[in-house]
Amino acid sequence: MAYTGAVSPGGEPDVRELSHLRITKVAVDPDMSNNCYLLRCAATGTQVLVDAAAEADGLLRLVGDDGLAAVVTTHQHWDHHRALAEVVAATGAEVVAGAPDADAITEQTGVEVTRRVGDGDVVGVGDCELEVIALVGHTPGSVALRYRDPDGHDHLFTGDSLFPGGVGKTWSAEDFATLVDDVETKVFGRLADDTWFYPGHGDDSTLGTERPSLPEWRERGW
Repeated sequence: MAYTGAVSPGGEPDVRELSHLRITKVAVDPDMSNNCYLLRCAATGTQVLVDAAAEADGLLRLVGDDGLAAVVTTHQHWDHHRALAEVVAATGAEVVAGAPDADAITEQTGVEVTRRVGDGDVVGVGDCELEVIALVGHTPGSVALRYRDPDGHDHLFTGDSLFPGGVGKTWSAEDFATLVDDVETKVFGRLADDTWFYPGHGDDSTLGTERPSLPEWRERGW
């Protein structure tokens, strides 16, 4: 069946097969309904997990026997890294996070962030590459990850910085202005309308679907 990105906690993952990368989306925790994304390089079998949010046993079953090269935590909020310690202990995966959020992640999980990344850095998934886009506002060190499919459109993993219908939650007018500026400049200003994005909760969308609403988001202030 065609990939839709519609998943729910306790339900089956949704799998998207690209020419060089497999994207497996799964939702965890009925209360928070976090999305986790297992990325697998078709050529090498190398796997990277975006957000070990919860339910470590299920995530490890998804990883299987082929190992896990890295876990990228999109930001420091507790609901996105509750399974990090258990997943890393079982797999020995590298721990990647935005530099400004790294200390908070370690304090909350007891897991050392072994690679602190910033805007323009690259996270490898075997022969595939994820470009780090720093998006400040939801947290100081939130990151999105851009995969440029050589045979198709871009794919963007946005954590809690961008959702269908608006940017992520902020706690001050200053933080909102920073986040909406970053999202408009670094995401909508650089990536095409056919870019498919995968948020930290809920359904996916495309930049073309959301782009006309940017002025409305600014005006309403959230």
